[in-house]
Amino acid sequence: MKESPRTIDATDEGFDLNAWIKASEAVSGEIVLDKLIQGLMSTALEHARAERAVLLLPQSDELRVEAEATAEGSTVAVRLGIAEPTSEILAESVLRQAVRTHDIVMLDDASVDGRFASDPYIQRNHARSILCVPLMKQGKQIGVLYLENNSKANAFTAASARLLKLLASQAAISLENARLYDHLQRSEAFLAQGEELARTGTWALDLETGRSRWSPQMFRIFGLDPTIDPPVMPNFLSLVHPDDRKAVRKTLAIAGAEGQPFDYTFRIVQPGGQQIFLRSVGTPVSQDGTVKSYFGTIMDVTEHEEMTREIRQREAELLDVLNYAPQHVAIIGPDGHRVYANRVALDYAGVTLAEFQSSEYEKRIHPEDAERLRAESPFGSATEFEFETRIRGKDGAYRWFLVRFSPLRDSAGQILRWYSVGTEIQNRKIAEERVRNENLALREEVDKASLFEEIVGASPSLNAVLSRVAKVAPTDSTVLITGETGTGKELIARAIHKRSARSAGAFVSVNCAGIPQSLISSELFGHEKGAFTGALQRRMGRFEMAQGGTLFLDEVGDLPPETQIALLRVLQEHEFERVGGERLIRADVRVIAATNRNLKTAIDTGVFRSDLFYRLNVFPIEVPPLRERADDIPMLVEYFIDRYATTAGKKIRNIDRKSMELLRSYQWPGNVRELQNVIERSVIICESETFAVDESWLPLDRMPTVPDTQPLARMVEKQERAAIEQALAESHGRVAGARGAAAKLGMRPSTLESKIRTLKINKHSFKGV
Repeated sequence: MKESPRTIDATDEGFDLNAWIKASEAVSGEIVLDKLIQGLMSTALEHARAERAVLLLPQSDELRVEAEATAEGSTVAVRLGIAEPTSEILAESVLRQAVRTHDIVMLDDASVDGRFASDPYIQRNHARSILCVPLMKQGKQIGVLYLENNSKANAFTAASARLLKLLASQAAISLENARLYDHLQRSEAFLAQGEELARTGTWALDLETGRSRWSPQMFRIFGLDPTIDPPVMPNFLSLVHPDDRKAVRKTLAIAGAEGQPFDYTFRIVQPGGQQIFLRSVGTPVSQDGTVKSYFGTIMDVTEHEEMTREIRQREAELLDVLNYAPQHVAIIGPDGHRVYANRVALDYAGVTLAEFQSSEYEKRIHPEDAERLRAESPFGSATEFEFETRIRGKDGAYRWFLVRFSPLRDSAGQILRWYSVGTEIQNRKIAEERVRNENLALREEVDKASLFEEIVGASPSLNAVLSRVAKVAPTDSTVLITGETGTGKELIARAIHKRSARSAGAFVSVNCAGIPQSLISSELFGHEKGAFTGALQRRMGRFEMAQGGTLFLDEVGDLPPETQIALLRVLQEHEFERVGGERLIRADVRVIAATNRNLKTAIDTGVFRSDLFYRLNVFPIEVPPLRERADDIPMLVEYFIDRYATTAGKKIRNIDRKSMELLRSYQWPGNVRELQNVIERSVIICESETFAVDESWLPLDRMPTVPDTQPLARMVEKQERAAIEQALAESHGRVAGARGAAAKLGMRPSTLESKIRTLKINKHSFKGV
């Protein structure tokens, strides 16, 4: 059987008291950790007669090698350092035994010990005597002292083991104290270094005695000698800048009376005259419910205050720039809430910053634009964006703005806020609207076959019409153009527009007979979104398109009754509403109407309103039919031949005489439009340089001299003419007065005068009757 570890007791050998006292003094008399470890290792080797010793101390709940000592003759070499307790350094199985049992393990000859002989370290180094002593304090193991002597067996005696056991107890206490002292020194060093780096000092004030304690950094901050006592309150206040003493005294008095924490910034003047800013934070300390003292910190915040002042100055300058910038500048939160607006934006809307931030401000955005903005949800994006919107000013009027948004992101790419700049584009939008309206009208006119390119003719009847055009054009009077179909009524309207002060504006033409009655109101006045089925968006009417220009109402006699009422209102009040709308729109439009119908007959039959007729008939112009302009036919023929021959790429130099006589003798019920069609058709089939017309196209025997498309109207007109002529004959051509024709017919003289002019009755021919 292998030899087992011996039991240690006091009976093995006599205990050397002097050795214990010497060893105890060597261990307990040192507080510096490194020196204590060196003394402990040297003493252990000396009194245990060991060749080598290893000290293990816990680090993060694991034992680590703290020091290693070896005896070299009469001297002991100690190496400090931390390493893993591996089999390269000691017998791990022996160490585990001592750690597990918390008791000394002493081996006389480890190489033959049955439990430890297989240990790698023992086999490799042929270890002999080993002594492993736990360092215990109040039942807690704070380290292990491992010793060995490989020169001989039985190197360690019971007396030396007992001495080491007592020494281990003393060493445990000394090591714990030394480590606490080392930790305290490190903490104080860290605190002092931290205070210096942070320019922060700590202090404590006893309210009962008025005495205080300062850290070294406090003295450095105030520029005072750290070997003297901290200044008492009066002396402390003398260090404060004169302008801040009153506020500091008041703050400290309130804190002392109420026992509340405080945090304030003040200035001091150092002995060298340098002015610095300090921030003082104090916390009360209570005892038995009463505040007995304060402790706190003082931090040098000079750089911070100077930087803050510079930032505030720059912010003030930036705000001045923003407030006087012509654009509307605003800051918006990441979720769309309003944070800031410059003075220009607030003055435009007539609101305060608080009102700008409230939800009520959203009502200043035009409803259509606000709906579009919510639908597009631009604040959910992460890129710059812009949109055009209308914003209501303090005068109640909407103006167009182009608003650009740019995001501000943090280091992670998250949007912190949006910066917006709004530029008024009202004039640009008005110009765009005008150009769009003019282009729309132009496109419609290009798409629509124009009746004439210019007025052609020199007959007396045509010259009379052109004379009236020249007179009425410079005015803003409403004109009613009458005449048979195809006589060129729209051409006369265009001539009036081109000679008027509105010639730079749009000329918008509407064929009232070519639009369904259910849509005519929408076509003229526009409609709002949702006004009726199919109204998917707001649409401007022809009156809005013609703003500043002229609106030509062709075939006005075909307007339905409800539209006649709306048109009458526009002519009377110069304003209208879109279909489905509530806002009145000012109408700056000159109206020219035209018809081939007898509106007076339409009035008598209840088809047309008399009040609307008189509003339209301010300045009547009757365009003569082509049969009354026979002298103009040769000129018109030459004009149309040249026009259509150029288009067809043909050269026509002569006109067949017989064809010209045929053209002059024909009654032209379709007027100039019919003549235009005949010329175009003849040019197309013409194969020579002489122009000719197929006689079958103009059946003279079948065409009535006067078209009678309205027999009832003609009958009524004849009856009116007969009645008026009889009354004039009885009154000898006199219209007004008690014996005048108007009294006999029971109508106003002005009304009779109008009918006489319309029926072309010569009232002077009745004076001699």
